[in-house]
Amino acid sequence: MTVVHLGRAPVLPAAALPAVRSAAVVYAGVGVDASLWGAVPVPDVLKPGAVLLTTDPSEPAALWMATTGSEVIGPPSPLLDAVAVMDRLRSPGGCPWDAEQDHESLRQYLVEETYELLEAIEDGDRAALREELGDVLLQVLFHARIAAEDPSEPFGIDEVAGDLVAKLVGRHPHVFSGGDPKVTDASSQQHRWEELKQVEKQRTSSLDGVATGQPAVALAGKLAQRVARAGFPVDLLPEGDDTGTTLFAVAALAKLAGEDPETELRAVARRFASSVRAAEASARAAGVTGALTAEDWRAHWLA
Repeated sequence: MTVVHLGRAPVLPAAALPAVRSAAVVYAGVGVDASLWGAVPVPDVLKPGAVLLTTDPSEPAALWMATTGSEVIGPPSPLLDAVAVMDRLRSPGGCPWDAEQDHESLRQYLVEETYELLEAIEDGDRAALREELGDVLLQVLFHARIAAEDPSEPFGIDEVAGDLVAKLVGRHPHVFSGGDPKVTDASSQQHRWEELKQVEKQRTSSLDGVATGQPAVALAGKLAQRVARAGFPVDLLPEGDDTGTTLFAVAALAKLAGEDPETELRAVARRFASSVRAAEASARAAGVTGALTAEDWRAHWLA
């Protein structure tokens, strides 16, 4: 007899197919739709050669079979579970809201989840980090599932993962191809990555591939970093006394000095926001009501 754990989705592990196909009878345990595999409810007495499909390995029949020597298969990888759940949500009978979404409507959520992940990293919150990584993964699965439905150029999560594997292997010849004389340390690897990317994508400019939709401080830093790698002299960076040029120069020079201007500015902004909240809380505790005056702010400013 065999116990097959289907996971939460549920998804039948590939390793379980031979057992299911040759089973004398297939039982539908907890969380299993019997009609999907021609299964029958679990009886009081199990037949020899039976296969039990279940999403709960602690159900009585599964425990009994496992403790009496039955083969136990599964569950599938949680990643496969996640893909299956996303497929179910987008399929007929799934979630109406999920079914209505497209790449454009999901853009805001991708940005929001990414910033929530950044906040978890900045806070050093391990529980939040784990949760937010899952939320970002959801966005990848969602977009890949929508892409699979495209009538003219469909691709799914397998193609996305396949392209990623090919990219990682191709851009790490020092790891996967017996060595690369141009890579001696982390810094040289960074330069080599950009070289290989430029050849691979047939780019004609050092700025090709820079996402201009990113925050302005990060964009300024990235532009400066890219052109510096192409031998661009620092004295040709924009000059001027206006606010935009000054901000660009500060961000660019910070990046060239090895700092991350976007992260540095975010850190200052978050400290400022924390100080503002602390001052407001202090004023409320002191009985100040309504809008704070300049004198109130100074009296309760703790930074």
